[in-house]
Amino acid sequence: MQILRNEPMKNRTTLRIGGRVRELIIPESEEELMECAGRADLILGRGSNLLVTDGELDICVVSTEMLRDIVFDGDKVTAGAGVTLTELAVRCAEMGLGGLEFAYGIPGSVGGAVFMNAGAYGGEMKDVITSVRAITGGKIVDIPNEECGFSYRASRFQQGGIVASATFKLRRRDKGEIRAKMRELGDKRREKQPLEFPSAGSTFKRPEGYFAAALIEEAGLKGAAVGSAQVSEKHAGFLINRGGATFDDFTALMEKVQREVYSRSGVELEPEVRIIK
Repeated sequence: MQILRNEPMKNRTTLRIGGRVRELIIPESEEELMECAGRADLILGRGSNLLVTDGELDICVVSTEMLRDIVFDGDKVTAGAGVTLTELAVRCAEMGLGGLEFAYGIPGSVGGAVFMNAGAYGGEMKDVITSVRAITGGKIVDIPNEECGFSYRASRFQQGGIVASATFKLRRRDKGEIRAKMRELGDKRREKQPLEFPSAGSTFKRPEGYFAAALIEEAGLKGAAVGSAQVSEKHAGFLINRGGATFDDFTALMEKVQREVYSRSGVELEPEVRIIK
């Protein structure tokens, strides 16, 4: 396994923000992941939902990026925690397996998607996962879907455990139909989301009965900025890094959005992005 010292997290998060960590370990197998699990203060996938402080962090980060095996078995597929959702959706489409079209374009990995119960366009991980293989209690166990504690942007793994892989049950479909749906959703993302700027995707969770982006826009915050952090003018649910944004810029903008949305609507926005400081 690789062990990197004083690794800058800004190079490993989609927000391009973050200082150096004491140690970054990159295991290349489930066995190596098990070996270093006890040292981990933070598990890193693609870093697509993390906001990390600019200061130095005396922590050990374990990245699952090299756990990239994909194994097909009929209408089931098992993918390592480091497989990107886009790669998985594409590979499944090639095999004529539908059900992961919603995941195409989500900038995360299988491990992070399980951890957050990631979803988009009406689909979520909980809808397609049959079981998760994870390190918990010092051993590797297979956890069935119903014991994963999936709910909106949450799972039991947020309280502990390291995702090594997940098994998905999909359905046979026409390859052309699967690809057409993926193209449709990809076009929607490019049209509506600020993919040209670093971001962590949707910064806030969807409040029950509301949409975060609509509340932010109604509060007159589209385009609002603190330093180089800005509420996207394309999609108010995305807070973006226009170049050189700091941790303080981003957190100050988040707080401004929360404060002004609450003042106008009485709705408290809860961060979806994980803050590490």
